[in-house]
Amino acid sequence: MSEAYFRVESGALGPEENFLSLDDILMSHEKLPVRTETAMPRLGAFFLERSAGAETENAVPQGSKLELPLWLAKGLFDNKRRILSVELPKIYQEGWRTVFSADPNVVDLHKMGPHFYGFGSQLLHFDSPENADISQSLLQTFIGRFRRIMDSSQNAYNEDTSALVARLDEMERGLFQTGQKGLNDFQCWEKGQASQITASNLVQNYKKRKFTDMED
Repeated sequence: MSEAYFRVESGALGPEENFLSLDDILMSHEKLPVRTETAMPRLGAFFLERSAGAETENAVPQGSKLELPLWLAKGLFDNKRRILSVELPKIYQEGWRTVFSADPNVVDLHKMGPHFYGFGSQLLHFDSPENADISQSLLQTFIGRFRRIMDSSQNAYNEDTSALVARLDEMERGLFQTGQKGLNDFQCWEKGQASQITASNLVQNYKKRKFTDMED
């Protein structure tokens, strides 16, 4: 029986999201604080908290602070036209980067942002002067948490793992599941329950052709 849905890998750690990935679709809808650098005519109706005080053309005034989904902020951002500027979410600012550098394992990443690494990587699109520090923090946070994640996945056999993954972001949960699958496959192999290894069709067809040539 085939699966109803085949997981599509996220592309968020690269330059662009993969919009065939459910993880990336959800991540691209997370809100990002922005500030408008120019008035936006006829867009006030889309931001109800601003529309009451807007002018007759229902514009979003210059200098307005808004929260836009990531996909919309990326679409509007332009260094040349300066339509909007992006403010870093708190978890990527210097204060939290200091916490991560001290001990990244103490932070509940899922509570702070379920797509911490992917969303942080997409922030590099906005050419912030802190981009180098953000990318370094993301890398060091992942390195600092990786060993504990994999150790946990290899020492939890046939038991409830909900507490172990509760504090992990979505990418880390995927790593944990990969580690669990490796552990389960090894346990099955050790017990002799692994599927029988058979020759590939390519090898079998080659042997048939070779046998036929010998008969000729």
